[in-house]
Amino acid sequence: MLAWKKFRHRLEWFGCDLLARAVPRLPRSACVAIANALGAIAFFFDARGREVALANLEAAFGNRYTEKERERIARASFRNFARTMIDLFWSPRLRMENHKKYLTLEGAEILQKLKAEGRGAIIMCVHQDNFEWASLACGFHGFPTMIVAENFKNPLLGPIFNRLREVSGHQIIAQENSMFRLLKQVKRGGFAGMLVDLNLKPTQAAVVIETFAMKTCVTMLHAVLAKRGGAALVPLDSRPFPDGTCRAILHPPIEISENASLQEIAQKCWDYFEPWVREDPESWMWAYKHWRYEPADATRPYPFYANVSSKFEKLRAQMKS
Repeated sequence: MLAWKKFRHRLEWFGCDLLARAVPRLPRSACVAIANALGAIAFFFDARGREVALANLEAAFGNRYTEKERERIARASFRNFARTMIDLFWSPRLRMENHKKYLTLEGAEILQKLKAEGRGAIIMCVHQDNFEWASLACGFHGFPTMIVAENFKNPLLGPIFNRLREVSGHQIIAQENSMFRLLKQVKRGGFAGMLVDLNLKPTQAAVVIETFAMKTCVTMLHAVLAKRGGAALVPLDSRPFPDGTCRAILHPPIEISENASLQEIAQKCWDYFEPWVREDPESWMWAYKHWRYEPADATRPYPFYANVSSKFEKLRAQMKS
């Protein structure tokens, strides 16, 4: 079993390394076409991912969409994620002298003002649209950030993705001791970047919030940086276009009260993003297991993969106390 795991990891590394070498050689129009095709193929062959996506859509929206409409949304979500990944692998082609041809950033004055004030910021995304290029856009426009890398099950893949995500000047750091490094970063007026819908285990640095009226366990790192580091919470979203370009948009910082708890801060951040997902569900990554833990007192159906967890219930109780 161990030998097979090592072989599989090497095979996965070979595939990713091949993509990292081959994709930058493609023209942008080919990237979009290939991403759309790969997304459709993945939706057809990835039975487990498709099942998760359809279950998530049904749990989140109930009867709002028919079965055919859920399939359409899920298929589009697969295509969007494929586009995001292909674009990330193409990113070594981006340079300071050519990035504006492919990437634009609106709202840069928000970060410029914070930078002038010497105030740190957390640039927040969710798994929506082209979140990878939205992040790169900030770096290319003069706002490099420190980003925590999520650990891959296959450790061989980390260096490849880190290298791709650093092409615009970002610094990718490991999860170990990341909170202390990020606190130092924002306290000295630097910027941090993160996905605020990232699921964590209840035993990790997590809080319980509601997304689509269902409980979920997400990172509290951005809330800690805002509360203890005085950092501004700046939402970021993006719009990928069929011609291969992408527009990233920074929004005014989310206002939080001085006495807000970490859970309340994390909830308010998600509440900012959820209307965008509801308005454009095709753009969110529905194949991700967003609701891994079903509350023991749940009054509505959760996706099939959700389970009751004593550790999750313990964290919920702590949030209430």
